[in-house]
Amino acid sequence: MPAKKSNGASGKRQPNPAFMKPMQPDEDLAPVVGAKPMPRTQVTKNLWTYIKKNNLQDTKNRRMINADDKLKPIFGGKKQVSMFEMTRLVNQHLKESK
Repeated sequence: MPAKKSNGASGKRQPNPAFMKPMQPDEDLAPVVGAKPMPRTQVTKNLWTYIKKNNLQDTKNRRMINADDKLKPIFGGKKQVSMFEMTRLVNQHLKESK
């Protein structure tokens, strides 16, 4: 019987520490994801919760996100952005918490 392959000590993937560092949302992003410092992963989760709750995903092209009044300042005034562009734009509204 062949030996089992192992993925390091625990067998689980380790999260990238850069994604786990608490980041402070600015005054534009805070009303959408929350004002407390949180890891980027949590910012993304909270953002998607907001998008789904408010039906902001484009019905024809699900990769596009429609901006409401709270998201427009985050999206640089654009009415619609792609998921990938959204991630880049959101990162501009995060700074390292102290």
